[in-house]
Amino acid sequence: MPDPIFVTDPRHAGLARDLYAVARDLPLISPHGHVDPALLAEDEPFPDPARLLIVPDHYVTRMLLSQGIPPDRLGVPRRDGGPVETDPRAIWRLLAANWHLFRGTPSRLWLEQTFRTVFQVDIPLTKDTADDLYDAIAARLAEPEFRPRALFERFGLEVLATTESPTDDLARHAKLAADGWGGPGGRVISTFRPDDVVDLERDGWAGNVARMGELAGEDTSTYAGYLAALQRRREAFIEAGTTSSDHGHPTARTVKLSPADAAKLYERGLRGDVSAADAETFRAHMILEFARMSIDDGLVMQLHPGASRDHNRALFAAHGRDVGGDIPQATDYVHALRPLLDTYGMDSRLRIVLYTLDETAFSRELAPLAGGYPALFLGAPWWFLDTPDAMRRFRETVTDSAGFYNTAGFVDDTRAFCSIPVRHDVARRVDAAYLASLVVQDRLPFPEAAETMADLAYHLPKRIFKLEKA
Repeated sequence: MPDPIFVTDPRHAGLARDLYAVARDLPLISPHGHVDPALLAEDEPFPDPARLLIVPDHYVTRMLLSQGIPPDRLGVPRRDGGPVETDPRAIWRLLAANWHLFRGTPSRLWLEQTFRTVFQVDIPLTKDTADDLYDAIAARLAEPEFRPRALFERFGLEVLATTESPTDDLARHAKLAADGWGGPGGRVISTFRPDDVVDLERDGWAGNVARMGELAGEDTSTYAGYLAALQRRREAFIEAGTTSSDHGHPTARTVKLSPADAAKLYERGLRGDVSAADAETFRAHMILEFARMSIDDGLVMQLHPGASRDHNRALFAAHGRDVGGDIPQATDYVHALRPLLDTYGMDSRLRIVLYTLDETAFSRELAPLAGGYPALFLGAPWWFLDTPDAMRRFRETVTDSAGFYNTAGFVDDTRAFCSIPVRHDVARRVDAAYLASLVVQDRLPFPEAAETMADLAYHLPKRIFKLEKA
């Protein structure tokens, strides 16, 4: 009797396991993420399970919010300093009582695998077992083997990139370097993220620019001084070990302005005399400026367009940024990136890693673009798309046009330190399953599939993000 939908070739599972075994124990390269560097710089014991695994995880808190459970009840800090739940066990029990909401979601997969593989606790999360699971994880957190640096070693992390603004003095990274953990070729490095000094609509933009100028020793009252300050801060980041920049814009639009027009727009921004259209134009222009700087200083350039930031205005008003209020939107790449690619797309000195939140663009725009410009590589599915099914769809839709070697490997893009090995493991399993399907169909010999497996998991991200010295 036929079984539609099910994989019917019995060889597939075995081949997938064999290919997964090729990559299972390779070191982890984490070239893009948002772990707080203080975590590893200070190496203090983790707090309770709730503050470690629930409070900072906006995948978790946004699902609960969708069912009417406000972030206050989950201990998420308020912008006004108002009261929120402070009892970690109450927060944990609240998640357990609503665990059914996460059926079929990657959040459940990541958390359950974290319980089992990181904390070696095999207690299911239910309303009745919540306290038992909490106590078992809390006991683990009290052990020296579960402090951040010890876990870093156990995870097999070779390099972890955090993300900082040019207004950051990099003091945490200086401490990491002093301890032998940071600096060029170090295990923990930073990523240069200039959004808060580029986005004219950002609250406090002028103050951020002034702060950057102070750190750089440049006068940012002029556009020329502003560009000089950005270059000085990039130099400071590179001295601290940074190999890439990251740019999170609402759209992928790029524009090539004359220096005079850019200066006028910048000066109007300082006066607070700009529209939303002006802000979009300035962001679009600065992408080309950063590409020019990357050719000069060698930083890999990551573009993360497509998020409608803080779409949930009530959530932003109460709790600020990065708490689950952002929504993906349709994004044009073919026309939006044309000025950038016309100017720099054929320059092999430039390396652009392009991400999307709009998977309808995978085969229509992104794969053909990556297959047509030597400067362009496709970043892994991220945020809303970093799920087993979406990662599989990514491989199925981009490989035809871009192949494997115009993609940049997996990035975990997470603040949740303890989920890093789990996320990489899921990505490796997805790639193993996809490669196994090619072997089963006689489209790829097994030895080549095994070589590709190791490249996707380890060699590609290490090379593309210039981490060879790690």
